Amino acid sequence: MLNEFKTFIARGNVVDLAVGIIIGAAFTAIVNSLVGDLINPIIGLITGGIDFSNLFIDLSGADPAYTSLKAARDAGAPVFAYGAFITAVINFLIIAWVVFLLVKAVNKLKEATAKKEAAEAAAAPAGPTELDILMEIRDALKK
Repeated sequence: MLNEFKTFIARGNVVDLAVGIIIGAAFTAIVNSLVGDLINPIIGLITGGIDFSNLFIDLSGADPAYTSLKAARDAGAPVFAYGAFITAVINFLIIAWVVFLLVKAVNKLKEATAKKEAAEAAAAPAGPTELDILMEIRDALKK
């Protein structure tokens, strides 16, 4: 059973998956910083500083009403936090766009590398064909 486990772990697919998860976690931090620190402030500037994340409806009917979503949640009041949902959707769209652009750039890089390799292979001197070798063998046998 231990040998089977070693074989399973040593497979390329498992190792590739582990590397992908680790890189994905690191990439998530980069994209979250990009969205939170660079893009969201620009969106806030364009929308006049509206902070969607604090928009909510207090379902408790408390009087006076809570002034912030954090205060309502800290008090344990039921809230309909539609602003947090709007923020999550905006963040998702921004992250999806950034990932799309990165994948597109990587694909272009791969395509350029493949074209370069194909051009180098075409420029390399071609070896003798099978027919050329057979003709040489025939000629050598005639002698």
